[in-house]
Amino acid sequence: MARGNRKVVPESKEMLKRMQFEIASEFGLYGAVSTAGADTEFASELGVTGASGIMQTPYLGQLTSRENGSVGGEITKRLVAQAEQVLFK
Repeated sequence: MARGNRKVVPESKEMLKRMQFEIASEFGLYGAVSTAGADTEFASELGVTGASGIMQTPYLGQLTSRENGSVGGEITKRLVAQAEQVLFK
């Protein structure tokens, strides 16, 4: 029986994606450009615009497993902290 990484709340996918890019940019990981409300002045130089000028998700294949894991770990820490705030108010 395959479990996979299905989302309990599928609507949270976009929020998690924004959080991922926000944390990656906070950590200074190259190419981690947030597409939500990003300044488009240097977007073409960073490779985040398509032919039509619409923001796209940048390619992050150059990141190491350690770098990606640190972003995932920080997401988990922040989500747990948010849940604790809600539960223990």
